[in-house]
Amino acid sequence: MSVRMPEADGAVLARRQAIVKALRTLVPGEGVIATEREMKPFETDGLTAYHQLPLVVVLPETTEQVSQVLAYCHAEGIKVVPRGAGTSLSGGALPLEDGVLLGMAKFNRVKEIDLDNRVAVVEPGVTNLAVSVAVASDGFYYAPDPSSQIACTIGGNIAENSGGVHCLKYGMTTNNVLGCEIVLMTGEVLRLGGKHLDAEGYDLLGLIVGSEGLLGVVTEVTVRLLKKPETARAVMIGFPSSEDAGECVSAIIAAGIIPGGMEMMDKPAIHAVEEFVHAGYPLDVEALLLVELDGPGAEVDHLIERVEKIARDCRAVSCQVSNSEQQRLLFWAGRKAAFPAVGRISPDYYCMDGTIPRAQLPQVLKRMKELATHYKLGVANVFHAGDGNLHPLILYDSNKPGELDRAEAFGSDVLRLCVEVGGVLTGEHGVGVEKRDLMPTMFSEIDLAAQQRVKCAFDAKGLLNPGKVFPVLHRCAELGRMHISGGQLPFPDIPRF
Repeated sequence: MSVRMPEADGAVLARRQAIVKALRTLVPGEGVIATEREMKPFETDGLTAYHQLPLVVVLPETTEQVSQVLAYCHAEGIKVVPRGAGTSLSGGALPLEDGVLLGMAKFNRVKEIDLDNRVAVVEPGVTNLAVSVAVASDGFYYAPDPSSQIACTIGGNIAENSGGVHCLKYGMTTNNVLGCEIVLMTGEVLRLGGKHLDAEGYDLLGLIVGSEGLLGVVTEVTVRLLKKPETARAVMIGFPSSEDAGECVSAIIAAGIIPGGMEMMDKPAIHAVEEFVHAGYPLDVEALLLVELDGPGAEVDHLIERVEKIARDCRAVSCQVSNSEQQRLLFWAGRKAAFPAVGRISPDYYCMDGTIPRAQLPQVLKRMKELATHYKLGVANVFHAGDGNLHPLILYDSNKPGELDRAEAFGSDVLRLCVEVGGVLTGEHGVGVEKRDLMPTMFSEIDLAAQQRVKCAFDAKGLLNPGKVFPVLHRCAELGRMHISGGQLPFPDIPRF
């Protein structure tokens, strides 16, 4: 069955057919998908409340094909949305009805493992976990580990600057990527960085990581590999309140202790996870803190003693230290399964992502409880407590009229609260379409115009992933002369389920 076009007139259909025909000459075989049934899996990403069929889906296999597709689309003025595994939770990979969806899943090779330089060269469609698996036998691993690491890809991690449960000590994607090959919208291929730690000149690699597919399409990545620590043990601590757990987080960092990971869950999340994974989580506590210490054995033993004392001073009611590698991994398996576990207790949930100063954690948790009461919706909290990256899961039922609207309003208030207490709108999920219209709460019009000028330097026609990040689109020519006032070309609403 042919895809339903927004307009049924002959000129529109003829143009689409011409585009599909041209793309099939560039990416032959099964590389172009153009029927509604076959494009259906691509109509949404992890932000499932929003959906849109693309104009056509293209699945290239080589950098040359990516270059040719982008050069063709640039010449014809066709929009392009890059896509990895589609696990984005902010709508970053949401298609456009008049745009090509460029899927990078076939770029799935580990091209080189260089242990002497402690790097691996991989294609962007390689999954996050696959990198660590490829070097595990040699005692190495790739540090960033998002909860979706079994499915999310390195290319998508670069787009959103993903983190994970161990980002507190070992950094986000930007701290673990040394180089990449990217293709600009014009089809030009650039190489940034390499196997060396720092590149001279402007930090263009820093611009690409976290750019949400607005600047170029990544076709190769050089990632940093780390040696596995000699010892790693996890401490599972229960608290009578989320505020006590938040106080403990700040106290541990204030004591100069930087755990390998420090994660927190509240009671609804604890119960959902324990029923799902059976990780041994205590069910009689209001909040649970997972703290992992790694390094030489003697150092780990000393730090565990200090963390236990700090926890007792913060009114902890239980404390369990992992006694084997299997138990440590089980503790973390529960945390990493928190999102699917919560999916069992609610028909739908809206996963938020905002970051706050650690010291504000008790205040923000208290305020979120008040918001939950105000909006008459449940909320389960799981977050990277060590760096203040919150992931409240707002529970709702999309089949009940008005609940999705209330969930989105609740989420917007949470993000405004993050900015109000000195935080930011996102930690690792990106802006996409989800937070796009909230950008003015954090940035002035001058700030946003400066950011758009960077976009224009890479993509002068504004064809790469338009409609994401910026609440108002300015033509690049306007940015050079505009007086900051009202914008032009506001983006249309995105269809929702």
